Amino acid sequence: MESDRLQEQVELIRQVFEYVHLFKGKTIVIKVGGSVMDHPFLPMLVKDLVLLHRQGIRIILVPGAKERIDDVLRRYNIPWESIGGVRISTPEAIPFIKMAAFDVSNRLMTLLAENNASAIIGNWVRARSLGVLKGIDYQDTGTVEKINVELVRKALDDGLIPIFPNIGWSSSGKPYNISSNELAYILARNLKAEKLFYISRHTGVDAENYTLPEGVTVSSEGVVTHLSVAEADSFLRLNAKKGEEEILELIRLGCKACAEGVPRVHIVDGEIEGVILKEIFSSRGCGTMIYTNEHENIRPLRLADIPEVLRIMNPFVEEEILLPRDEQELADQLDYFVVYEVDGILHACGALIPFPEERGRGEIAAIAVDRTYTGFGIGKRILTYLVDRARSSGLRSLYVLTTQTTDWFLQFGFSEGELDDLPKDKRRDYNRLRNSRVLILDLKNFRSTP
Repeated sequence: MESDRLQEQVELIRQVFEYVHLFKGKTIVIKVGGSVMDHPFLPMLVKDLVLLHRQGIRIILVPGAKERIDDVLRRYNIPWESIGGVRISTPEAIPFIKMAAFDVSNRLMTLLAENNASAIIGNWVRARSLGVLKGIDYQDTGTVEKINVELVRKALDDGLIPIFPNIGWSSSGKPYNISSNELAYILARNLKAEKLFYISRHTGVDAENYTLPEGVTVSSEGVVTHLSVAEADSFLRLNAKKGEEEILELIRLGCKACAEGVPRVHIVDGEIEGVILKEIFSSRGCGTMIYTNEHENIRPLRLADIPEVLRIMNPFVEEEILLPRDEQELADQLDYFVVYEVDGILHACGALIPFPEERGRGEIAAIAVDRTYTGFGIGKRILTYLVDRARSSGLRSLYVLTTQTTDWFLQFGFSEGELDDLPKDKRRDYNRLRNSRVLILDLKNFRSTP
């Protein structure tokens, strides 16, 4: 057990170094929700952000101020109303809204200074009035019109952390109350950020409270771990009647951000200590991630990957789930193998081996997922990808030899076969001591959702 813990620590250290190298010089936009601004973990969150900044990651912060604005307006007996989740900002209220917005920004500035990090609060956001929508005059509530991207980039180049309060100004200098969630999305899009974080009181999408698209992966804690843009769009349609819940707004903005060039959007719980480090330095994550393409993480095997693939396979070889393979065998079959990679780290592998002597048939082999990442649907994604590849190659059927994973393959439409169902060469080489079961798949019967 001690050696297992040591191995986990070694793998974690490797991942951290990989991620530091990967994200150095990249921009990450982080919206810190208003509820998190009042949480005891905020100083630790800021300390972690400074750590990222010191590794060369370019940080942009957007503090949420809703709760602080509510407090200030109540204190000064200023009435307000929200419709559809949008506050109507009256001319009487706007000075107090500005006070609250800059108050939370200054709090972040103070915490950053305490950690010897330099930050700057700027008036880089041009806004315009939201106007009258469906007969409702939103008065001094506005929407983002333009961001002075060049000034923001200069601040980043100078080693500063830009902080954006939820206030924008018109060309004549009139202030507007703008949505910090929308502002974070537009910043990430316009600055071509690598990631957009929404750190709030939400752990992510709680599977129990929503209708989910078929095939979505749910963690053991009941949280949807990831959604492709297509799945996120389907999720929003399925839950449209739930109204203006914030999690739906975050999914909608995350979907738009990914569609407009941001590779990944993360919705995480700011009440978890170290959440930002866990989400950036571990591909397991701890919230809901929205990303652009279901198969974007799958690519062909390269020679340099072989030692890592053998490491992933080794536990399954020891348990006699997979056949042993060596470096030369993998090199000889390089064109048949694919790997599942997230941020430069391999999590899984699999192979599709065609049989030229029997046209239309192929073998699925060597599907293995790093034990650290089981339960995230990666094996299913590898299998689905290989099936799609088989179809595009003109294959009509597949088979697999397995000793301990029969049930897993059966749920995707495979059926039990006989030794005589194998190609002639495969029958000749069949290991009778291993006594593997033969499973057959007619590609017309494949079920991508078990």
